[in-house]
Amino acid sequence: MAWVRRILLVVLTIFFAMTVTFVVIRMMPGNPVETLAMDMVRNQGVNYDEAYARAKSMLNYDPDIPLTQQYVRYVSGLLKGNLGESMSFKRPVTEVIAGALPWTLLLLSVSLLISFVIGIFIGMYVAWKRNTIVDPIVSIYASIAGSIPDYIVGLLLILLFAVNLHWLPNRGPYDPSVTPGFNWPYISSVAEHAILPISAYIITGLGAWALAMKGNAISVLGEDYITAARARGLPQRRIITTYVGRNAILPLITNLAISFGMMFGGSPLIENIFVYPGVGYFLNQAVSRRDFTLMQGMFLMITVAVVLANLVAEILYSVLDPRIRQEG
Repeated sequence: MAWVRRILLVVLTIFFAMTVTFVVIRMMPGNPVETLAMDMVRNQGVNYDEAYARAKSMLNYDPDIPLTQQYVRYVSGLLKGNLGESMSFKRPVTEVIAGALPWTLLLLSVSLLISFVIGIFIGMYVAWKRNTIVDPIVSIYASIAGSIPDYIVGLLLILLFAVNLHWLPNRGPYDPSVTPGFNWPYISSVAEHAILPISAYIITGLGAWALAMKGNAISVLGEDYITAARARGLPQRRIITTYVGRNAILPLITNLAISFGMMFGGSPLIENIFVYPGVGYFLNQAVSRRDFTLMQGMFLMITVAVVLANLVAEILYSVLDPRIRQEG
């Protein structure tokens, strides 16, 4: 019965978020027809009325259709597995998302896992050695790195390693001269082009994980079972990994799962700076062009990913913490 309630809650949450997103998108100033018409007026010198009629015909979208009728069409399309066609890219939304998602997952999954793992170990070490100079160094780094937006770090990395030193490329997912496929030139080019954006994510995200783990570990170190473990003469490594690490990391599981869910939304600023064709790049393009169908599809994907990530986090938490299972 509990699983039925969970699944029902997931479905209702996705449906509510989808509806709110649909309404909010259409409440934004401007619409795709007006945006394209104004672009025609500026670039082609036609009058607004003619440009508006041409834009409506090109986009196959009529903003004068009642909102309820648009909503019914949208939901009926979703029930058939059809997210519609992108107004600006003239391709199915599912095709645009399928092409962009692997690039976003490559960047964000690698950077998230690296920053999480390193942050966890640093946080545990700082908690264990909290009276040494390592503690203030890590805290200062986390405060500075956490206050700087990742796109600023990305720009600094481009200036240093791409513009000045010419060590790494600063745009695109791979070198246009290589042939995409399972071959070493292509794989190495993809890896080389991903270094700077991944580094920007790691630099800004590492400190937050370290501080969170440090706070949890310090709290666990004050528990009675840690004192008992020390009294029994257990090795420090076993106390840190088995007793402190496992219990301190539990509250971060939810944050990690949510971060994985949010990862599907990409990072519009970073991906635009590096001209990286991920979800964030296309989402930024969709917003600037008022591409309603593409925005709806991407926001729906993000909503589903976050909701499912929360569900997975809840399941993982109950698996890792026996007390949750007993309460359930």
